[in-house]
Amino acid sequence: MSNSIAKDFKFFSLLRFAAPTIIMMVFMSLYTIVDGIFISRLLGTNALSSANIVYPVLNLVIAVGVMLASGGSAIIARKFGENKGQEAREDFSLLIIVGIAAGFVIMTAGNLFIEPIVRMLGATDLLLNDAVSYLGVSLFLAPACIMQLLFQTFFVTAGRPNLGLLLTIGGGLTNMVLDYVFMGPLQMGISGAALATGIGQLVPAVFGVFYFFFSKGSLHLTKPKFRGTVILESCLNGSSEMVTNISAAVVTYLFNIMMLRFLGEPGVAAITIVLYGQFLFNAMYMGFSMGVAPVISYNYGSGNQKLLRRIYRICISFICVSAVIITLFALLSSPYIVEIFTPAGTETYEIARGGFFLFSFNYLFAGINIFASAMFTAFSNGKISAIVSFVRTFVLIVANILLLPYLIGVNGIWLSVPAAECMTVLLSVYFFYKKRKDYHYI
Repeated sequence: MSNSIAKDFKFFSLLRFAAPTIIMMVFMSLYTIVDGIFISRLLGTNALSSANIVYPVLNLVIAVGVMLASGGSAIIARKFGENKGQEAREDFSLLIIVGIAAGFVIMTAGNLFIEPIVRMLGATDLLLNDAVSYLGVSLFLAPACIMQLLFQTFFVTAGRPNLGLLLTIGGGLTNMVLDYVFMGPLQMGISGAALATGIGQLVPAVFGVFYFFFSKGSLHLTKPKFRGTVILESCLNGSSEMVTNISAAVVTYLFNIMMLRFLGEPGVAAITIVLYGQFLFNAMYMGFSMGVAPVISYNYGSGNQKLLRRIYRICISFICVSAVIITLFALLSSPYIVEIFTPAGTETYEIARGGFFLFSFNYLFAGINIFASAMFTAFSNGKISAIVSFVRTFVLIVANILLLPYLIGVNGIWLSVPAAECMTVLLSVYFFYKKRKDYHYI
């Protein structure tokens, strides 16, 4: 395996190793955020609401890619740590094929039933046409989305996070430029936003295929061997990350329905803006966790307990300090972030500004929970990882969304996520303590 994940990591060297993945995840989140800015500014907040109405379906696409990427990466990094290089490369090649096939299945099934799906997600007559247009184009590019997620993760596993970062930046810049061109001069409407995102995802997907096909490094594409157990283990091991994204789909749906009930279409646009902020800030935590996960897997596989303990201490310290900084930044900058999407003084702006402030308290707790799930995935303990993710992103948030608004009004919608993250920290800390002797990170 590349020496880059076998280093004797200390605080700054680990942060330097994780930094490209953090930036990479931020750029991934910017695909969606930049779409939102251009859609809102060029097409209006109703178009923004339409994009958010169908986002649960896109969450499902992302869920498949993240599941295979995170679950498979842990297996492959562990096998390199166990000196099973050829087997790791065969498994890597198999997972790429499975990911592409899954993308085409989703593309076909989704487009066959697109209008009933959009109606089921709560689209009103005012939002229907834009919602169908945005989802239709996005589904045709589902294979590119999954491939992008796979290669972003496997560039880290291959010890080439900087290359993954450059490709992701290239894809992000492509998306931003095409958003303006397609929705501005070419007047393609909301379909242009979806097409720009898909082309942006194609950049790392296509280059990833060429790189791993022609690479002479330790991780490259080779003739795969079908091992059903590898696919199953990858799915189970990455189930927590899949649960996170499926839960996000359900939660987005519930947010949209509750906002339509309490505040109508402007409420949906407002929650969309707030969730864009969550994409961005949580992307930092996710990028850090994904960046250090192969290092954790490798040292667990090689039995280097001393380094494992040091890495764990570094991770916890970094997350705790950054959580305070990110929360303060989100609280202080909330009016300015909202104004990027919609002019001050509009109904959507007033709703989103107050909501963003209340919602921002979740960032105090989210980082620890995201890391806990990623760490147990890195140890190939998909069960605990899935429990943390499921409780955090589904059970508690859904319970809070359904209960708090009826107790304290609209503010209950905004506070549902902070309350869920705070409660989940207790569960994360419990598992950190319970499993310390099994994996020797304390």
